[in-house]
Amino acid sequence: MTKIVVLDGHSANPGDLSWDGLTPFGDLQVYPRTLAEELISRAQGAEVLVTNKVFLRQAELAQLPNLRYVGVLATGFNVVDIDACRQRQIAVTNIPGYSSHSVCQMTFALILSLTHQLLHHNELVRNRNWSQSAEPCLIDRPLIELTGLSLGLIGFGQIAREVAQVAQAFGMQVQVFTVHPEKYSADWPQIRFVDLEQLVISSDLVSLHCPLTAQNVRMVDAGFLARMKVGALLINTARGLLVDEDAVAVALHNGSLAGYAADVMAVEPPPDDHLLLDAPNCLLTPHIAWGTGAARQRLINIAVENLKSFVEGGQLNRIV
Repeated sequence: MTKIVVLDGHSANPGDLSWDGLTPFGDLQVYPRTLAEELISRAQGAEVLVTNKVFLRQAELAQLPNLRYVGVLATGFNVVDIDACRQRQIAVTNIPGYSSHSVCQMTFALILSLTHQLLHHNELVRNRNWSQSAEPCLIDRPLIELTGLSLGLIGFGQIAREVAQVAQAFGMQVQVFTVHPEKYSADWPQIRFVDLEQLVISSDLVSLHCPLTAQNVRMVDAGFLARMKVGALLINTARGLLVDEDAVAVALHNGSLAGYAADVMAVEPPPDDHLLLDAPNCLLTPHIAWGTGAARQRLINIAVENLKSFVEGGQLNRIV
């Protein structure tokens, strides 16, 4: 019987969902987490591997002669050596679109938290500052209204397109940098498609929604931040390595960047001496945008359909 191994299932399913949809296709083994040194022994003999964050590089793939299929439990598939899989005729699938609604929702949770300083004002209440105030309304930091502001989206995939729709409902002016604006401009006449420089210098808020590539690692560097508008906010629900986090911390401390909110970091979890952990006007969440119950159920459902398609000779969500 086909051996199927889920290498790190805890994030997608900490116990509230089921992997039973995979059982018709073989003998299923599910591990909550797999360390690098455990990978080969656990995966040995498997024809099907399912991974979220466990890396499958050329060295590991070479030790797994039975492997025919890798299912990535994510949209991004940088954890898998695609070239090595292609050379060995190992199929690779990913799961696009499963978390778009949830990540869009999280993007605006971060934006609204920054613009209304929700955490700070909550602390004023919890610390009894409001109880001791002479005023019925205690506002001690500037609050920002979204209507009329310019939101710059870097990338225009499914998540960014949902963010654009919500932003327009808030009355924001949306502008987008994408490498292929011609694919979208006719269907989005109310959006300005601009080059990256124009977006950086003219946006009140910049939100990152692009995949991580070798070309855009730390694209948001000190120079990028220096060119942003005074008082601008930066949002990152894409990938931590898109941002030079040390440069962001410096910009927050010197006030050239008004606020940074991110659900992702370059190293996860971050070291406890990370500069952003003590930076002002910095809101960080532990990579939770994708993790609603609805999104995780879609993730598992699509993972099952991907494997079913492969078994039946189909190409559903095939990368290789």
